[in-house]
Amino acid sequence: MNILVTGCDGYVGWPTMLRLSKTFPDAQIIGVDNLGRRKWVEECGSVSAIPIADMKTRESVAKANGFTNIELIEGDLVDVEFTYDLLRKFKPETILHIASQPSAPYSQINIEKCNYTQNNNNQSTRNLLWGLKELDLLETHFVTTTTTGVYGAPEFPIPEGFFEVEYKGGKDTVPFPSMAGSWYHMSKCHDISNLYLANKQWNLSVTDLRTSIVYGTDTEETQLAPELATRFDFDFNFGVVVNRFCAMVLAGFPITIYGKGEQGKPQISIEDCVQSLVNTVNKKPNNTMEVYNQTTDVVSIKYLSELINTKGTELGLNVEVINIPNPRVEKEEHDMEMANDRFLELLGPRRMTFEQGIEQTLKRLIPFKDTFDKYKESFIDKKLLQAK
Repeated sequence: MNILVTGCDGYVGWPTMLRLSKTFPDAQIIGVDNLGRRKWVEECGSVSAIPIADMKTRESVAKANGFTNIELIEGDLVDVEFTYDLLRKFKPETILHIASQPSAPYSQINIEKCNYTQNNNNQSTRNLLWGLKELDLLETHFVTTTTTGVYGAPEFPIPEGFFEVEYKGGKDTVPFPSMAGSWYHMSKCHDISNLYLANKQWNLSVTDLRTSIVYGTDTEETQLAPELATRFDFDFNFGVVVNRFCAMVLAGFPITIYGKGEQGKPQISIEDCVQSLVNTVNKKPNNTMEVYNQTTDVVSIKYLSELINTKGTELGLNVEVINIPNPRVEKEEHDMEMANDRFLELLGPRRMTFEQGIEQTLKRLIPFKDTFDKYKESFIDKKLLQAK
């Protein structure tokens, strides 16, 4: 069995490669990445707090630690010829399409970043889909990570991807409408529409994991050697809220809440995120499009700040919390009621609670306090501080 992982150099992609290698020792695990995340974060004036090895070193150390069935390839899936050559060579039974430019703030900077985000994300997905079609590989199981951000913040419970609609005497099951709040999230709405079309036109088996905010530092495999660590971003553009708040505390920088902080945000630990991706590979293709809300907890930003305050204080850290005007166009108060029953069944036993994840993250990051202090200006947009 050949399993292709796109975005293999990324925060989620790299630990997924290692877990797949361990879980499917007789499979060939092929990873591809254009190394874009490294460039984007550097461009924004930040770094990965946890040092990460280059791709060749990662592969070498992984094989020395028993992950002998992986292969890492540098390349850009926006390039049609490269994508087709990759599919033609390996003929994957499963594709885990994790690659994307994933930052909403980055996509909002200007027209250049907006165009880049949507072109990068949507063209790479289209190239993979049409490659499967034109190379007669439609038996492949296409697994993708989109985002819960496509749902927006509706004033009704969010289903797992589809819901039944009755209107003027008619009834049908329809995809959730695109209600994204950023140009990045809208790129994933476009992906979802194309995935839906590929399934309807070609009977391609599609599993869409609507990924929530992924937090944490490690999985079981990334702790085996320093060279196997995955990246940890904490800047305004690429640091998700949990990871950024933990970094702020360690730098002695105030936890900065946008607005009231009473919006519910779906969360999942990197350990549970990776495990659910691996579990999906075991699913038999059934020529349908299935959607899972890849989240284990929905918590408010206010609660998150209080929890980090408590855990940080227990570790002897000085914690301050401030509120500044919200730069995002979003509701100040929203419960984000989201169905995830099917996902929890797919995941199986949880490996980490939200509270355990916060405590583990803070402890793991203590050795990198100097890095956070050095780059603390990247935590938030300077214009927001001035508006405080």
